[in-house]
Amino acid sequence: MLTIIGCGNLNRSDDAVGVIIAQRLQQYLAQNPHSNVRVYDCGTAGMEVMFQARGSKQLIIIDASSTNSEPGAIFKVPGKELEALPEPSYNLHDFRWDNALAAGRKIFQNDFPEDVTVYLIEAANLNFGLELSPVVKHSADLVFEEVAAIIRQNVKK
Repeated sequence: MLTIIGCGNLNRSDDAVGVIIAQRLQQYLAQNPHSNVRVYDCGTAGMEVMFQARGSKQLIIIDASSTNSEPGAIFKVPGKELEALPEPSYNLHDFRWDNALAAGRKIFQNDFPEDVTVYLIEAANLNFGLELSPVVKHSADLVFEEVAAIIRQNVKK
């Protein structure tokens, strides 16, 4: 099972890029169904990422980044590089997808994917807004095409 999860906030311009790609992939799968591929829009809910990833063999997470890199830069990072146990907190909003990777592995053990890839797209604008900036939209198209190719390869296995 391949699980793809888009993260972000649709009301914060480029922060929505992961969610927008996930929604496009859901439309792609509606037209090209594959029983061994699941796509979720998890928004900003780290706990949902952890539970949706459970039972998958391969996991792809897509999100925006803010690292002072060139806007639109695409980073493809192994999930193990980004796993981080959460800091103690009483607020579930503090539990992010990087926490979900570490906690999910600890809680679900062999029922949590070992093969995790994270696509991060450097944001140009994280202010309130409903549109992606042109440079991030272009990068989103590239990531969409790459992940759609992974879906097609996954079907042939």
